[in-house]
Amino acid sequence: MGDLLQVLNSRTARILLGHEENECVKSLSISDHGWMKQLAQRADALINSHKGAGAETLLEELYKIGDAALNAFLQSNVTGPSLPWNPANVIFSEDIPTSAEKIGNVRQAINQDLNVDGEAVYKLIPNVELFGLAKCLLNLCALAEADVAARYKYIRSRVTANFWHQRLLSETAPTLQESIYQDLNTLEEDLHHKCSEEEARRLVQRATIHTQHGFDQKAREDLAQAARETGFVFKLTGRLGKRTKFQEKDLSQLVVLAKSADSVKNGSGVESDGQKNDVGARQDNGANAASRPENLDLNDDTLLESIDFSKSVSVPSLDKEADIAPSLAALDPSNQPTLQPLDSIILLAYASSVTNTLPADGLTREETLPYALRVLQDGSSNWQIYTQALLVRSRIEGYRSRTVERSVLQLQALVDQVIVETTANTSADHRNGENNQDATPPTFFPKPKPSESASSSERLRYIHELASPTRWELEAELASRWVSLGGLRTALEIYERLQMWAEVALCWAANDREDKARKIIRQQLFTSSTTDVSSSDPKPTIDDDDDTSTETLTVERTPLPPDAPRLFCILGDLEKLPQWFERAWDVSNNRYARAQRSLGKYYFTHGDLRKADEAYAKSLKVNAINHSTWFSLGCVRLQLGDWTGAVDAFGRAIQIEDKDAESWSNLAAALVQLDPPSVGVDNDGPTNDVPTGSNDDEEDILAAHAPKPDPQKHIREAFTALKRAAALNRDSYRIWQNLLNVSVKLSPPPYTDIIVAQTRLIELRGKSEGEKCVDVEVMEGLVAHLIATSPSPSVNTALSGEPEGAEQGPTKKRGFESMLVDLVQNRITPLITSSRRLWLLTAKLSLHLQKPLATLQAYEKAWRVTLNQPGWERGTKESKG
Repeated sequence: MGDLLQVLNSRTARILLGHEENECVKSLSISDHGWMKQLAQRADALINSHKGAGAETLLEELYKIGDAALNAFLQSNVTGPSLPWNPANVIFSEDIPTSAEKIGNVRQAINQDLNVDGEAVYKLIPNVELFGLAKCLLNLCALAEADVAARYKYIRSRVTANFWHQRLLSETAPTLQESIYQDLNTLEEDLHHKCSEEEARRLVQRATIHTQHGFDQKAREDLAQAARETGFVFKLTGRLGKRTKFQEKDLSQLVVLAKSADSVKNGSGVESDGQKNDVGARQDNGANAASRPENLDLNDDTLLESIDFSKSVSVPSLDKEADIAPSLAALDPSNQPTLQPLDSIILLAYASSVTNTLPADGLTREETLPYALRVLQDGSSNWQIYTQALLVRSRIEGYRSRTVERSVLQLQALVDQVIVETTANTSADHRNGENNQDATPPTFFPKPKPSESASSSERLRYIHELASPTRWELEAELASRWVSLGGLRTALEIYERLQMWAEVALCWAANDREDKARKIIRQQLFTSSTTDVSSSDPKPTIDDDDDTSTETLTVERTPLPPDAPRLFCILGDLEKLPQWFERAWDVSNNRYARAQRSLGKYYFTHGDLRKADEAYAKSLKVNAINHSTWFSLGCVRLQLGDWTGAVDAFGRAIQIEDKDAESWSNLAAALVQLDPPSVGVDNDGPTNDVPTGSNDDEEDILAAHAPKPDPQKHIREAFTALKRAAALNRDSYRIWQNLLNVSVKLSPPPYTDIIVAQTRLIELRGKSEGEKCVDVEVMEGLVAHLIATSPSPSVNTALSGEPEGAEQGPTKKRGFESMLVDLVQNRITPLITSSRRLWLLTAKLSLHLQKPLATLQAYEKAWRVTLNQPGWERGTKESKG
């Protein structure tokens, strides 16, 4: 990473920051107001003053300054160790007053400049001036307009800076998201000269970005491509082993078998040509073998510390089904080869993407835990990768009674590690601004010795691919974990120390203390008439003996806190008043999408569908890449009867997330309600207008050749959508019922699909509903079609003495007939209890199959069912069942 301080003290940096005078920037002073804007203006002035070869050199220097500032910021807030120099002295010039109050004001202004679309950054970010400098320089337009050789590096650095900016915000900002993905598309077009190592790192970083924005399927696709680039092979499979101390018999246990490219080629860990780009990483692996965070033991009275895998060869059929590569099949699951650092990151990123997509149930956690265990078993000595693996394991183990203790203690150890190493010496200088976050909080574990730590270069080597959480995010996650375990007081202490008042309020609200939650939020947004409305950064009073009423907090503060839009939305949720959502929208200058989403939800709940439609539409104008909002808008339009609008909404939802079964199902429901296409509209949509002429014959010819509309176009589209929904969610009986209902509307009907849908309905609802889950009219139509189109078996075959249910030798039935016979005889017949029509249906089918005995028995049961109907002998009630 180089000497960060040396880069930030270079002559170009000193001129840019105002430490040295220069003619080209002499007229552009730096003050404590608009610091980031002034910095960008000075950078542009420097660029404009250099032409020719000097311009390229200057751009490279500015890039290095921005990159050094970003790495210094991450070192001081994410990875550690603490910076040995004070950023305020390096970044701020003498033009800015040296008092702690003035430094704090500048940092507050930088935080304000970093707010985007109503989303605010954490207000107590330490050394935020470093990120402000990086953000300004790495987003210079001149960098993106550089020559082809340097443009790739510059644009990727801009993606990195903007992505970290996105992560500093409380929620996703649409403006930043659009900028990030535009640059990602640009990078995709400029890769013809990139090596496999560089391409793999780009793909892993893009996968991390996808996961952050909720595009988990795209993330897994990128991770798979990255693994191909590095030659990394891995597989989640099963191996026999013992998991508990008292287990006597080996059972199948989930394990990730993984092998890096050099191990695949050489089998001995010797470096291959394809891995020479990562020599420094391997040197770290050898030199710092003991430098890694502490991995706490489980210490459970039942579970083993790790799975004790059997030494015997696994079951061959399992390997065959899992399609395991030959290089993995022979691996000992308890003694696998060491992975390359980037390959370990791929495993951790894959686990995060799976956890982010699938439901948070036990099966998902069981499937993702082996990925983290494989990295920990590998013992990767890269400090940050090992830390991330411990964090991933802690998140997964936090939901099991036997592992929750280690989960919390491990997370606490990681928090202590980051806090101790990022807060040391930060308050030594009076120019630090005296923010509360600089005070080192209490820790439960001792500070690691220097010999047990790792260098900053090792920790920062893969930080952009890992996207590890910041120190305050890690502490907030620990507080959230304590809330889930009932440790309310501990969680509140953490949130209050971090001054995360929104989280404090939500914490109280989750524990049925909405009165305190409302009071905390109101104290941030309002004050009493006797208090100075301009007082900033109010600290709420949350003592139980405090008798201050929220009714007295009526005067809105000026200025409002940076996260006011979010606070107004939380207040609206607590008080269930739409006026606060509208105020959040106004405060954000109509950019805070969550305000309109919450307003749409409020109106939908209260039955005002028109206003809900308008609110969701406004939200999507700000953030069009939001699957849940498009889905909600589609549901509103379904209830309004706006079928075209609903089709558009669900179509957009599917474009964002094409594996959402409910979106596909609702899209089909809207398509079914659309009117058939009119004349002049073909199967693909509206056609061009037909030219009109004065000659009637020409008009007749054009009309004769005009494409005829398909009256079942929308029905076919709905059928296709429902088949997709059923494939994604096979356990939803409503989807299968809708598929059955839509299938019978097609002409000709897809008979096999109808049978499949009815069969699946019986599997899902047969035990609870019995014969009621069978659509009698549909089954009667299927049997009538079979009788009309399929010849009966010969009488000789029927009288041959073979069992009636047996297949008839070489004339074995196939296709539609076989499926229908199996459905009626093996699935429907056992469910019949009181339906005369179903027994008559069975009798007709048996008669067609030349099975007289079965036919007679079915007619007899149909008669008995009729006799059991009350009033049948007097004709007062007709049996229709």
